[in-house]
Amino acid sequence: MKLILKYKFILIGSLLGIVAGFSYYYFIGCASGTCAITSSPVNSSLYGAFMGGLLGDSFRKG
Repeated sequence: MKLILKYKFILIGSLLGIVAGFSYYYFIGCASGTCAITSSPVNSSLYGAFMGGLLGDSFRKG
């Protein structure tokens, strides 16, 4: 439980990133299928989780 509280901003950012990444795939996506990130819901969600985790980490205190 201490670990979850320690990294709560990263976890929240990652979860929001997963939702944002999948939403981007679903609503915008890639028409031709050749886009590396947005052509697959898994890739798009993982990229969103990574970026959300990085953003969430920027709110952590020292």
